[in-house]
Amino acid sequence: MGGLSDQKSNRRGLRRIRASHLHLLLATIVVVAAAIFALHQNQNVFDQKLRSDVLSKASLVRAKLEGSINANIQLVRGLVASIETNPQIEQAEFSELVGSLLTQELQIRHIAAAPDLVVKLIHPIEGNERAVGLDYRTSESQRGAVFQARNSGGLVLAGPVDLVQGGQGFIGRFPVFSRNAMGVREFWGIVSAIVDVEQLYRQSGLLDDDLAIEIAIVGRNAAGGRGERFFGAESVLGDNPVTVDVLLPSGTWQIAARPKGGWDQPIPGRGQLYAWLLAAALLVLGPTFIMGRLMDERQRNIADMRERKLELERLSRRLRLAVQASRIGIWEMDVQNGELIWDDRMNELYGYPQDAGIRNYPFWARRLHPDDKVRAEADFSAAMRETGRYHSDYRLILDDGSIRHVRAIGSVFQDETAPPRIVGVNWDVTEDVERAEALNMAVLLSEARNAELESIRERIEFNALHDSLTGLPNRRYLDETIAEHAKAFAEGREVAAILQIDLDRFKEINDTLGHAAGDAMLVHAANVLRQAVWPTDFVARVGGDEFVVVRRARNAALLSAESLADLAATIIVKLQEPTLYEEHECRIGGSVGIAADTDTIADATRLLVNADIALYRAKRNGRNCFQFFSEELQAEIITTKQIADDIRSGLERGEFVPHYQPQFDAQTFEIIGVEALARWEHPQKGLLGPAYFLKVAEELDVVQEIDSRMLEATVAQLGVWELQGLRVPQASVNVSARRLHNADLLAGLRKMQIEPRRIAFELVESIFLDEHDDRLMAHVDELKSIGIDVEIDDFGTGYASIVSLLKLKPQRLKIDRQLVQPIVGSLAQRQLLGSIIEMGHSLGIQVLAEGVETMEHAHILQRLGCDALQGYALARPMPARELIGFANERRLRKAS
Repeated sequence: MGGLSDQKSNRRGLRRIRASHLHLLLATIVVVAAAIFALHQNQNVFDQKLRSDVLSKASLVRAKLEGSINANIQLVRGLVASIETNPQIEQAEFSELVGSLLTQELQIRHIAAAPDLVVKLIHPIEGNERAVGLDYRTSESQRGAVFQARNSGGLVLAGPVDLVQGGQGFIGRFPVFSRNAMGVREFWGIVSAIVDVEQLYRQSGLLDDDLAIEIAIVGRNAAGGRGERFFGAESVLGDNPVTVDVLLPSGTWQIAARPKGGWDQPIPGRGQLYAWLLAAALLVLGPTFIMGRLMDERQRNIADMRERKLELERLSRRLRLAVQASRIGIWEMDVQNGELIWDDRMNELYGYPQDAGIRNYPFWARRLHPDDKVRAEADFSAAMRETGRYHSDYRLILDDGSIRHVRAIGSVFQDETAPPRIVGVNWDVTEDVERAEALNMAVLLSEARNAELESIRERIEFNALHDSLTGLPNRRYLDETIAEHAKAFAEGREVAAILQIDLDRFKEINDTLGHAAGDAMLVHAANVLRQAVWPTDFVARVGGDEFVVVRRARNAALLSAESLADLAATIIVKLQEPTLYEEHECRIGGSVGIAADTDTIADATRLLVNADIALYRAKRNGRNCFQFFSEELQAEIITTKQIADDIRSGLERGEFVPHYQPQFDAQTFEIIGVEALARWEHPQKGLLGPAYFLKVAEELDVVQEIDSRMLEATVAQLGVWELQGLRVPQASVNVSARRLHNADLLAGLRKMQIEPRRIAFELVESIFLDEHDDRLMAHVDELKSIGIDVEIDDFGTGYASIVSLLKLKPQRLKIDRQLVQPIVGSLAQRQLLGSIIEMGHSLGIQVLAEGVETMEHAHILQRLGCDALQGYALARPMPARELIGFANERRLRKAS
């Protein structure tokens, strides 16, 4: 709407401009056009006069140039005629003749004659000695003009040129022809007249300081207007100069001239002309402007009245349309007599007929809702008596009983002579009120739903962070707590300790009494932990039968080793108390690993890992105990990790090799076999035995790989020894129980095609005979079927039964060194060993004694009937390359 009003104002302004200033604009155009024409004409006249003056001055210079050059040429022509009549002229006669000619005021610098094109005669000779002897035929700069003069037979004017004797000059070359004795006309040579350039320019006025024009001359060598410029500035030629031609005896020059400073010269009397033009313009435009303003004022008043009338009509039309579209009722009231004037919309709102009748206060009051009547009347009274502004919301009750919400606003005003009146509007806001009520209801419902969703979210979050069985926080909650502590620890705000608890004997109860009993034990453990810890401690179940306690404190004094040990001991004691489950008395225990970040190796982010390491050590120490994580334990872990890394690298590099300890017949002391023992040829630590690496290898689960490599190397070595002349009847290799369970072992053995009874597998008694596994026994039977013997290693340290031996049927028993060592000084131990040997023989099993450290051991075992011996007294374990030498040495010793 604002843009439309601006457009109307612009159109109105344009009409005013056309009406008031059209005649002034036309008069101005005429005056400006006349002034421009007068100035243009004045400029043309001045330019023509200026070019005429320049032409006149340039013509004067041209006349002087032509006169000077022609006078010089005519003088030389007489000399040429004299030479033609006297071709034998000598230098003295030539100087006398030329000297008589040069007495005139001419610009000739000197004259030279060149018979046969070689300069021989010259005058004056002083200062021109360098020119004598000049051969025109060899002079690159002058040869062309000389030949042109000879060939044309006429004058050739050249220059300006650089002279041999120095300086510049114009050279006029005249061919000379003489008659010989026969009267025939023939070429004699060239006469050259050198005209001094500077004298020529000066006498022609070109070098005058008061010369009013700038001149440039083109036409070097008389080439005319297309020749090269040889005088004046190049800028003169490009500034529309006046040109005149200088006519020479042979060719032309062209003079180009312009005023000094160029053609942009000030016009004399231009300021006076401007003053006359301005005065004439004021005499014409002044009265015209005044008359136009008077006429325009009248037109503007008429146009303004017309515009105001149209604007009033437009505003009235807009107001009517706005009122109709908004459905607003308009009313007006005389404050003194209470008379109301309502429009049709007001009657419609209040449910009265649209009869244009007079309304009064009772018409309004009788429609008010009883609950709103007092407030509505008070609002109206306050507006009339106090504020002068009326605003009120109230309800109406129509004749049909319907309720209508109305909003009323108004304002009191008073004209200068009329009594005060109040004018206002009413409009129906029933839909707005209903929408607001619906919105409020929706807000209430939304708040209720949000509260319900928040409750659900809290339950979901609780379930996500807590164990459903025990109600304790779960692993996720624990991770968040540890992360929160790590941040606080890094900022120096707190320290913490973690106790990781693993239940002992839980698996037995779970397997024997069922999962329900296991769940009851877990709930019991959770209750024990809740009762044992501080209220501020964090207790979580992290999976299976594992629990974690996190104790956080502001300083390390609250996390002393004594307090943590007391807490761990209390937990262990409480867990061991019996618990009834369906008339069963169940007992569990617990192992506890403790880690704190209060010591020098504190690492808040690894607390849980450290506690788990300490728990592992506690379980290895016998369970139902606790273990602190310490520097020694960490060092052991680092060492173990280093050994593990070295084991992997050693396997990749083939550093694990077998060493072989011979086994001897107890009666003859002949070598009847070897035992393959794994050794590690470490690149830094040297040769290492199983005590160094076997435990870590078991944790890495690479014992099977080591056993497999020992077996493959031993089978290959048996063949090598055969080729070297040594036959070892049998080689014993260790095999782990896990590898014996592996079905791939049998397939691999069949592919190796081992000679029957050349390989024996040593099984550890404490591992094998404790397991009554039909599948394992089937694998043992298959080993025997492919020719692999079975031996029981470390016999006497386990708890095998005779029935187990009968079931396994091994080929040999190896008595452990712990039973062999005491037989030298203990009769009872000797009798025990004798009983074992007799029992083996009664079952058809050979008996080998390990740990034979002295020959006294060997002789006692020999008397007891032992079948084979193995020990340091007879031979130490050795590499394969040494065994062949050892065997050969024994054979030689026996033969000698």
